[in-house]
Amino acid sequence: MDAAMKGLVIALGTWPTMLWRSVLAIAVIAPIYLLLRARWPTRRALRFHIIRGVLVVPMSVLFFWGLARVPMAQAIALSFIAPLIAQWLAAVLLGETMGPRTLAGSLLASAGVAVIFTGQAKADLGVDALKGSIAIIGSAFFYAYNIVLMRQQALAAKPLEIAFFQFAVTGAAFWLLTPLIGLPPLPQGHWGALAIAALLSMSGMLLLAWAYARAGAGYLSASEYSGFAWATLFGWLVFGERVSPFTLAGATLILAGCWIAARAHSERPDAAPVAPDMIPPQAEAAHDA
Repeated sequence: MDAAMKGLVIALGTWPTMLWRSVLAIAVIAPIYLLLRARWPTRRALRFHIIRGVLVVPMSVLFFWGLARVPMAQAIALSFIAPLIAQWLAAVLLGETMGPRTLAGSLLASAGVAVIFTGQAKADLGVDALKGSIAIIGSAFFYAYNIVLMRQQALAAKPLEIAFFQFAVTGAAFWLLTPLIGLPPLPQGHWGALAIAALLSMSGMLLLAWAYARAGAGYLSASEYSGFAWATLFGWLVFGERVSPFTLAGATLILAGCWIAARAHSERPDAAPVAPDMIPPQAEAAHDA
């Protein structure tokens, strides 16, 4: 899906790609959901749908804008800092303590990000690549929130409902913002690629929702690290991108940092999963913000 989206963003631009993909996705998934739904979502589930749908707008725009400007493997490696950001957010919003291992893991991952930026400077990829990397890191902050919300949402709703409302809310947000940005032209010659991107996105969303209903966010987030291998493969096959030693070294440091932080969390005696109903009011208010 990332490879399909990168090609589309390069051809059409970020906003038109996101806008027209949402149109195709909702056209496919809305009839299926409305036909198969047993009942309207609960108020609590609807709240999660709206919060996460709005959150995905800046998260996805920043990520795909950045993805069009940096190699895929580098973009995915930078996005791996999201689980560590999630732990910092848990410390701020939920009052969780951060032990020395978590801090060490964060420092190691930060060193990995620095290594990737150093490699980018040495390769002289230009200002656009630097801006793209910064956008991806910004997207990682939103995705850190998204990790927490995915688990809460998956416990409150079924995968098909989650996918429908995800595209409905984000699509509505895109169209509401269109008067400020401008209506893009029809993507002549790119409808097939947009349909592929929409189907891949829906498939991934359904699978993630199914998975997060059956396991915790901390456990499942580790599976996302396999994305580096896929990004390396598709970046090479589709765009002829090569993975630099700096990107490889930086990704290794980031993964090592995440592993150290995850072990620190799993070894804590109070590291039981947090149920959605246990989240304090300040965290709920922050979600609304």
